[in-house]
Amino acid sequence: MLILYFASLRERVGYGEETLDVPTDIVTIADLARWLSTRSEGHSEALANTAAIRVARDQVHVDFDAPVEGAREIAFFPPVTGG
Repeated sequence: MLILYFASLRERVGYGEETLDVPTDIVTIADLARWLSTRSEGHSEALANTAAIRVARDQVHVDFDAPVEGAREIAFFPPVTGG
């Protein structure tokens, strides 16, 4: 599965994307975020406050309770503000 990180999340993780084999017990995007948080200190910092993170599954905005099964791409990004 392709995992994408944007803006400040990319800066904390140290790269913008990674391709991972996600364990079968990862059911929701919330589960995925918890699992990713264990990969490094940067991941932990980037994904610590999921209330301040938006997520997309295959380029469609979803909530953290959305399933990961069948997803090709999950993207994490900070909220976007307009001006």
